[in-house]
Amino acid sequence: MIDRYALPEMKRIWSDEHRFEIWMKVELLVLEAWSELGLLPREQVDNIRKKIVFSREKMAEIEKITKHDVIAFLTALSQSVGREEARFLHFGLTSSDMLDTANGYLLKESADLLLSDIDTLLSSIKAKALEHRYTLMVGRTHGVHAEPTTFGLKLANWYAEMRRNRERMERAKKVVSVGKISGAVGNFAHVDPRIERYVCEKLGLEPAAVSNQIIQRDRHAEFLWSLAMIGTSLEKFALELRHLQRTEVREVEEYFGKGQKGSSAMPHKRNPITGEQICGLSRVLRGNLLVALENVPLWHERDISHSSAERIIFPDSCILTDYLLQTFSKLLDNLIVYSENMRKNLEKSRGLVFSERVLLELVRKGLTREDAYALTQRCAMHTWENEEFHFLQVLQADPDIQRYFSPQELEEMFDYRYFLKHVDDIFLRVGLEEE
Repeated sequence: MIDRYALPEMKRIWSDEHRFEIWMKVELLVLEAWSELGLLPREQVDNIRKKIVFSREKMAEIEKITKHDVIAFLTALSQSVGREEARFLHFGLTSSDMLDTANGYLLKESADLLLSDIDTLLSSIKAKALEHRYTLMVGRTHGVHAEPTTFGLKLANWYAEMRRNRERMERAKKVVSVGKISGAVGNFAHVDPRIERYVCEKLGLEPAAVSNQIIQRDRHAEFLWSLAMIGTSLEKFALELRHLQRTEVREVEEYFGKGQKGSSAMPHKRNPITGEQICGLSRVLRGNLLVALENVPLWHERDISHSSAERIIFPDSCILTDYLLQTFSKLLDNLIVYSENMRKNLEKSRGLVFSERVLLELVRKGLTREDAYALTQRCAMHTWENEEFHFLQVLQADPDIQRYFSPQELEEMFDYRYFLKHVDDIFLRVGLEEE
């Protein structure tokens, strides 16, 4: 497990102590259910609950001999209660009944925590988007100046994407919140289906409609896919901030604390290390998704090739996603936005960002689109190649342009407010209203 990234609550969920606690909970609920069906008296179940003690040390000692963790776990429990009294422990079950049901519970707990993380991030994005709703900056396509946009609109896109990630997480939670208590090949030969219903209801899980020895791993692959999608979105956002922090751009900057160092060699460095970390760790989530997909096809009613991998990818992916969501929220909350640099960079292309407006106004004047494009592009290319000129100056001096526009009409086209007229409409559509 990638313990160094584990935050307290997610670390608790995937700790050995909690995992074994849920294993025991499943086994005791099965006993309760059997008592409801008359296999053993309820008093015996209550007595087992009072006496049962789990010892990791005892389990480890037994596992050295059995080479089977579930058998070692059950043997250690039985010895704490008394083998005769605990003879119905695990009655009619196979190991995966307990393991897969417990995993469903742990993944459901993790999903709840991740949904809370997403809500926190959505609040952070919303606050920053509203703050910079009208903060003008240049939009870039292919890395080249395109047309004016706002930093708030960039964030509104992120907000909408994280809402989709939340929906994916909700669906994935539902898909993976299942249990199975159906026996060695899933046919309920030795366990009544009512046992499964009882246990799953108590755990807040849905019984798998059909299973073999295991819950089918397409469910878990979908869950890991939702985590990989979250990580990929966060990488996309972090990569954008890294681009905007480049020295030549410097439109935003990660917070750089007092005493922080950027380079062992160059004291001047202020690097986007948090964004780079987010980009790197998101790759781990996608790698884990590949493992989850490989776990879907197994031999016949099951083999064990998925099990060892899941002991890594389930906790690691949940822990990493928790860490990445909280880390990006903090990055955004403390982000330094240089709006004056955004304006300076917007003006570096000397008015070329208005080329489409000129093109369309020429079409309005009666030119074909092809002729309007050729005329506008000719003036635009002259501006590109002569840095001493502004696009407006080139247009005003062009005889062909003068046939269609007065100098005043041209000046009126070069108004940044033109690009802001539907910002509020977009914010409403995204759900970014003021409180």
